[in-house]
Amino acid sequence: MSGQETGSGGPEAIGEAVARTVRALRAGHGWSLDELAGRAGVSKGVLVGLEQGRGNPNLGTLIRISDALGVPLTRLVQVEEEPPVRMFRPERHVVLWQGEHGGTGTLLAGSDPRPSLELWNWVLQPGETRESDAHVPGTKEIVYVQEGTLTLVVDGRTDLVEAGTAAVFVGDRPHSYGNAEDVEVRFVLAVLDL
Repeated sequence: MSGQETGSGGPEAIGEAVARTVRALRAGHGWSLDELAGRAGVSKGVLVGLEQGRGNPNLGTLIRISDALGVPLTRLVQVEEEPPVRMFRPERHVVLWQGEHGGTGTLLAGSDPRPSLELWNWVLQPGETRESDAHVPGTKEIVYVQEGTLTLVVDGRTDLVEAGTAAVFVGDRPHSYGNAEDVEVRFVLAVLDL
């Protein structure tokens, strides 16, 4: 075996992981090489070398790039690729909203980093409303009502979404989900957060 370190944690593997991750995150943001270089305060040449797995960027450079991409440094140097399928078993589902009458908003699964996709299961009891601030620009949401009629308010506009109906709307404006009926409303919500 040569003196060059190889294997899952060696410099070559880390360089490839950084290259792959930076390319993917930059593409996910829709940024050019010039834009990321400017945001990170590094030269375009350094960034090109990094994305091609060449060179040996110093810690300061990696920190500036991870900060510009909005991810922790550890995300850049993870050697293992994310598996093609991630399972979110019931014990990983998290109730993040509870209504005053027992309704729930449960996060079933989510992807990261941005752009991220979240899948939610909602139950609104009669009289409950979930107000939501505007999300980041470009955010889209899709709701599918399974039972009842959802009162959806987006940027001051009210729509009634009946069982069996889906609605796509902009999530980058103030919005709310409400139940004005005397029976429970159940719906599934997907959020694409750019």
